[in-house]
Amino acid sequence: MTRVGSGIRRAAILAVLIVLAACTTIYRNHGYIPNAEDLAKVKVGESTQEEVARDVGRPSSTGLLTGGAWYYVGSKFRHYGARVPKEVERQVVVVSFDDKGVVENVEHFGLERGEVVVISRRVTRSSVKGLGIVRQLLSNVGNFNAGQFIGSDNQP
Repeated sequence: MTRVGSGIRRAAILAVLIVLAACTTIYRNHGYIPNAEDLAKVKVGESTQEEVARDVGRPSSTGLLTGGAWYYVGSKFRHYGARVPKEVERQVVVVSFDDKGVVENVEHFGLERGEVVVISRRVTRSSVKGLGIVRQLLSNVGNFNAGQFIGSDNQP
């Protein structure tokens, strides 16, 4: 075999390896969900906002209407080659506080087939406040495009 032929063969093998590596599935996590050990430190009816901040950390968002809940949101996206990333998992942990700043509720929600699913709930009362915002957090992530943020040429 000639030197030119072996060089072409090596380049072809290298190109195939690069293409195969580019098609590897990569998972990326976005947001923050406290782990079970940290959440176990939060006692319903006893822990205060300061204790939750110390044990679990401060959330990326809080209740806008009442200010009485902290929302920890985490998503897992699958990136495969040149395809658009796909969200494969989303979870929300909601820690609700009463008027005195004491933990009233700790809930863990997931998303399956587009429906909000309660994974776990520690409640002192039977009524669950703020489920509307949880549904919005779970259903609206990923339902936007870059044009909404950048703007388009057709707008005045």
